[in-house]
Amino acid sequence: MEPIGRLNRSLRQPLLALVCSFLACVFAVSFAVAAQKHAKPKRSHVGRVQTGLDVLESEKFASLRGKHVGLITNHTGVDFQGRSTMEALAKAPGVQLVALFSPEHGIAGHALDRVSSSKDPSTGLPIYSLYGEQLRPTDDMLKDIDALVFDVQDAGVRFYTYTTTMAYCMEEAAKHGIAFFVLDRPNPLNGDILEGPMLDADKTSFVAYFPIPVRYALTIGELAQFYNSENHINVDLRVIPMKNWHRNYFFESTGSRWIPPSPNLRTLKGSILYPGLEILQSAGVSVGRGTEAPFEEFGAPWMDGGEVAAELNAKNLPGLRFSDHPFIPVSGLYAGQRCGGVGVKVTDRAAVRSMRMGLEIAALLQKKYPQQFDSSKILQLIGNDQTVRDLQAGTAPEQIIRSWAGALAAFDQVRRKYLLYP
Repeated sequence: MEPIGRLNRSLRQPLLALVCSFLACVFAVSFAVAAQKHAKPKRSHVGRVQTGLDVLESEKFASLRGKHVGLITNHTGVDFQGRSTMEALAKAPGVQLVALFSPEHGIAGHALDRVSSSKDPSTGLPIYSLYGEQLRPTDDMLKDIDALVFDVQDAGVRFYTYTTTMAYCMEEAAKHGIAFFVLDRPNPLNGDILEGPMLDADKTSFVAYFPIPVRYALTIGELAQFYNSENHINVDLRVIPMKNWHRNYFFESTGSRWIPPSPNLRTLKGSILYPGLEILQSAGVSVGRGTEAPFEEFGAPWMDGGEVAAELNAKNLPGLRFSDHPFIPVSGLYAGQRCGGVGVKVTDRAAVRSMRMGLEIAALLQKKYPQQFDSSKILQLIGNDQTVRDLQAGTAPEQIIRSWAGALAAFDQVRRKYLLYP
């Protein structure tokens, strides 16, 4: 029996090691399966959002071949790799790029004042400014062009002027029998949330092209279709749709790099707050221009930021928190003056209703500072007489918002005819 006992003892250690090794493998496999099950899915190259420009490139510019093209663009017109639309079309086989057109802020997106026409140093092509002496392309500018291409990232807000520039160019293209292409891009505020009053029909302007709400929940391509039909432009319109974009996407969901579409709309947080805060500036409130955080704060030398923040927090506005945040703008309204300020934190971007926020702030400032805050001056951007009259009469903001419901529902029924995405 002793030799067998010695054999058992001699086998015991390697058998134990083998069992331990087997159990370690089982544990590793189980852990890997569990980790795979709970891991966040990675966005594949195929699944990422492809803009109209990306799609046009994938189709090897087939729809533009043989055409003499005028390109309306700025610094936001880039593909997924960062190549500009201008460069892409200049090198596209069978496409003749003959002129460039720039919206407000110029082709580089830096200008704060009116912009003069110039020449592009890399291509030698003329850059016709549509935010200078002219707001529309003239007959001479359109000479020898048989297709206009629009590729600009907008803000999803009615009073953002890029959409008016697009509409004016569509009108001129229709007059000249020129095909109009829109390379579609995401609405950074998503394509579901409608908000704000409808524009009064008698208040159209460069910051208010057509009666739609402040947040209209359409992509730039969908908006072009809406304008073309509802305003009877009747241009030969061809939208190059995106791929893999969905209506509930905010810009963060696209997988694309955020490029500030204008000098002060620097952050995605600022873009969400922009519609509600921007209406306040003309009434005597700094909205952070000339600071490090435009459209993420507001204030004035005559304002007590702590009191205003506390009263706004008491309203429990969804997705928002407010804090005492004094600041000194280096330019713009109240440059060099210390402003009692309020910082705005977004806790849930999908819950934020920026127009309600803007009305709540306006109502509060009108009540606390009637000598300094002139609510009548928000009319230019809010674009709705009844809303301003109700605000001045002391009507509660939630009641004003309810008064928009019928017009928004009617707009939504029309808007749905032009949707390109689920």
